[in-house]
Amino acid sequence: MIGRPRRRVNSTFARLTRVASSIGRSFGRIWRRSLQLRVVVSTLVLSFVVILILVFVLISQITDRLLDVKLAAATEEVERARIAVERDLTSSDGNMSVQNRLRQTRSLLTDRDVDTSENSGTVGTFDTVLLVPGTEEDGSDSGVGPITEIPDNLRDMVEGGQVAYQYTSISNASGGTEPALVVGTPTNASVPGLELFLVFPLTSEQNTVDLVRGTLVTGGVVLLGLLAAIAWLVSRQVVLPVRSASRIAVRFADGRLKERMPVRGEDDMARLAMSFNDMAESLSKQITHLEEFGGLQRQFTSDVSHELRTPLTTVRMASDVLYEGRDELDPVRKRSVELLDKELDRFETLLNELLEISRHDAGMAELAAERMDMAIPIDGALATVSHLAEETGTELVLDLPTEPVIAEIDPRRVERILRNLLANAIDHGERHPVVLTMRSDGDAVAITVRDHGIGLRPGEEKLVFNRFWRSDPSRFRRSGGTGLGLAISIEDARLHQGRLEAWGEPGNGACFRLTLPLVRGHKVLGSPLPLKPIGGAIARTSTTRSTPKQVAGAGAAVDVSAAPPSTPQSTSTPQSSSTAQSSSTPQDTSTPQDTSTPQDTSAPQDTSTPQSSSGGGGGVIG
Repeated sequence: MIGRPRRRVNSTFARLTRVASSIGRSFGRIWRRSLQLRVVVSTLVLSFVVILILVFVLISQITDRLLDVKLAAATEEVERARIAVERDLTSSDGNMSVQNRLRQTRSLLTDRDVDTSENSGTVGTFDTVLLVPGTEEDGSDSGVGPITEIPDNLRDMVEGGQVAYQYTSISNASGGTEPALVVGTPTNASVPGLELFLVFPLTSEQNTVDLVRGTLVTGGVVLLGLLAAIAWLVSRQVVLPVRSASRIAVRFADGRLKERMPVRGEDDMARLAMSFNDMAESLSKQITHLEEFGGLQRQFTSDVSHELRTPLTTVRMASDVLYEGRDELDPVRKRSVELLDKELDRFETLLNELLEISRHDAGMAELAAERMDMAIPIDGALATVSHLAEETGTELVLDLPTEPVIAEIDPRRVERILRNLLANAIDHGERHPVVLTMRSDGDAVAITVRDHGIGLRPGEEKLVFNRFWRSDPSRFRRSGGTGLGLAISIEDARLHQGRLEAWGEPGNGACFRLTLPLVRGHKVLGSPLPLKPIGGAIARTSTTRSTPKQVAGAGAAVDVSAAPPSTPQSTSTPQSSSTAQSSSTPQDTSTPQDTSTPQDTSAPQDTSTPQSSSGGGGGVIG
C-alpha cells in the first residue's frame, strides 16, 4: 500500500521533469534562433540587476536617514525628560514612598505637553520607564513603566553612567511586536541610582520605509516593462532589415536573381541594403555570364563532337583497311598501323564520352531502367577489365551475396560505372589485389571497389570526380582512360538518384562506394556498406576458376582472368577470332556499347565463350 503512492509520486515527478525538459529545449531553440529575444532578455536581466541594486541602496539610505533623525530627536528628548524628572523629584513631598514619587513623576512626564517642543513632531509618542536598581541587600529592582522592555545590555551601560540607546522589539497592544528605539540616561535626582529610559516606537518610520520600498518595487516593475518594450522596438528596427536580407538571400540562392532589399533612408541599415543590392547585382551578372559561357561551352563541345563523327568514321574505315593488310607491310609500317588503330580507339572513346558528358550537362540524359540482377552489370564490367588485370598481374577478388540482388537500374550506365571504378583501381592499385564487394538491404544496394595502392591525399576524395583531374599528371594510364570516366560515373549515379563516394589514405589505397536504390525513384538514405574499409585483409576461399557470368557466394572470390576479353564494342556478345570486328563495323545495337575503357586492338582477340571448369565455387583473378 505504501509503494503505490510512492510510484504515483515518482510518475508525477517524471512527467514534470519531461515537461520541464521539453520547455527548456523549446526555449533554448528559440533563444538560439532569435536575436531579438536575446537582446530583450539581456536588457531585462541587466536592468533588473541595476534596479535591484538601486532599490537596495535607496532603501538603506532612507532607512539610515530616518533612524539618524529619530535618534537625534530622541537624544534631545531624553535630556529634557531627565531635567524634568530631577526637578519633579526634588520638589515632590519627601514623606511619600519612592514608588509613589516615581509614579507621580512618570505621570507628569506622560501628561506633559510635548507639542510645545520644536522636535515633538520628529520624536512622536514615547513611553517612560523610571528604574531604581536593587541593592546588594534586597537584590530586587523597583520602578515604574514597562521595565521588561528594557534590554539588559542597555541597562548595564546606563548603570555605568553612560547615555546609551538600543534598537529592539517591544510588545504592542495587539499582542504582536514592533520595532522601537530605547534611550537611557542616569539621573542626579533625589532618588539614589535612578535611571530614566524613554521607549520610542518606530512604527511611523517602519511605515515610511515600507511605503518607499513598495513604491520603488512598483516603479522598478513598471520600468522593467517599459525597458522591455523599448528594447523590443529598438531591436526590431535592427532585426527587421537583417531578416529581410536573410529572406532575400534565401530566394537569391534559389535562383531568383532579381530579388533586392528595399532601401529606406540614409542610415546604416540603408547602407547595408544598398551594399547587399550591389553585391546581388554583381553576383547576378557573374552568374548570368557564367551560365551563358557554360551554355556556349556545352554547345561547342556537343557541336565539335558531332562534327568530328564524320571525319572519324572516314579515318576509321581507312584505318581498318590498313589494319587488315598489316601483315603485308614491313615491321615499321605494321607497327605504325597498329598504333594508329589503337589511338583511333582511344580518340573514339574520348569523343563518345564528350557526347555523353554534354548530354548530362544539357539535362538530356535519360535513364533506361529495368529490373535485373546486379550480377549482370558486374559480369560485364569484369569481362571488360579482365585483360587489364591480366596484363598488370592484378588479382580481382569478388565478395558477393549468395542470393540474387534485383534492382531497377540502367544496366549500360551501371556497367560503365563499375568498369571505370575497376579500371581506375587497377591503374592505381600498384599490382595489389582489388576487391569488389556488394551488399544490399531493404532499400538500397551498395558496391565498393577497394584497391591497396597509392591512395588519396586529404581533400582529393572530392577532386577525383572532376573532369580531366589527375592526382599525378605524369603517371601513365594503363587503361588508356580519357579523364572523364569518374565524372560521367558520378552523373550516372545521380541519374539513378544514388550516390558515388570516394575514400582514400596515402599508402593505404582507396575505396569507391556506389549506392543505388532498389526501386527507381526512391531516395537513398543510407548505405549497406561503410565507405571507409574496416581492416585491410582480403578474404580468399578458393582457387577454383569459373566463368565471368558466375556469381560467387558471400565472401567468395571469383576468377575471370581465364575468360578472354571481349571486343571494345560489346561485353555481352563474345565474337570468335575469325570474325573479330573493328569499332567501325556495325554491331548488335541490343547490347550496351563500351565507350569508356578502350581496349588494345592491335591484335585480334579471342572472344570465344569461356568454359567453366569443374568446381565452380570461387577463385582468384589475375
